[in-house]
Amino acid sequence: VQLQASGGGLVQAGGSLKLSCTASGYGFSRASMAWFRQDSGNDREFVAAINRNGGSTVYADSVKGRFAISRDNRKNTVDLQMTNLKDEDTAVYYCAAKVNAILSHTPRESGAYDYWGQGTQVTVSS
Repeated sequence: VQLQASGGGLVQAGGSLKLSCTASGYGFSRASMAWFRQDSGNDREFVAAINRNGGSTVYADSVKGRFAISRDNRKNTVDLQMTNLKDEDTAVYYCAAKVNAILSHTPRESGAYDYWGQGTQVTVSS
């Protein structure tokens, strides 16, 4: 199982960035997917999750209304569109997969996920 995240970079505060995660090696359409982030010295933090068919999404309060998670089960990809970025969004962003998930499942706990991508750095400058 491989998760490959991309799309990170340097952006000014108020700007936008889109992260993508491409999955291989398992039944992507049977997996719940999520994005987490981790800043140096902090624990990994939940950002957003999406259920198997994309019909249900959940967000951390800190990103609600600014970030949007989506998936394409034909392409085995999950995206995170980030807008109105703030300094505090600076972190390494990780995509994660929970395989063989039930349809409604969108867990917020990192321990619920089975596989993780390598992370992509997002830096927001003010």
